Amino acid sequence: MLELRPNCEICDCDLPPDSADARICTYECTYCITCAEDVLAGVCANCGGNLVPRPIRPKTAWRNGTGLGNHPAGTKRRHNRYSEDDRRALSKRLRDVPPDQR
Repeated sequence: MLELRPNCEICDCDLPPDSADARICTYECTYCITCAEDVLAGVCANCGGNLVPRPIRPKTAWRNGTGLGNHPAGTKRRHNRYSEDDRRALSKRLRDVPPDQR
């Protein structure tokens, strides 16, 4: 189950569970669309994986046990631990490598 983290790990902007601007990697590292595209060039600053749109969890429980009411979004804010130079170097090294070859 996705944690649906509440913020961008780079700029700390809010990313509510219904945000179409959230991007995640396979480890659920979370970034806003601006940081994902303009700062990281589609490369996760933590693992080097690709970034994709985060799914939106339905507000309504259309099936028993589903929806935000049963599985609320996470509340722990996270921040990237790497320096801007480290993030830039990783993005530069991997941005032209297809995700399945990283």
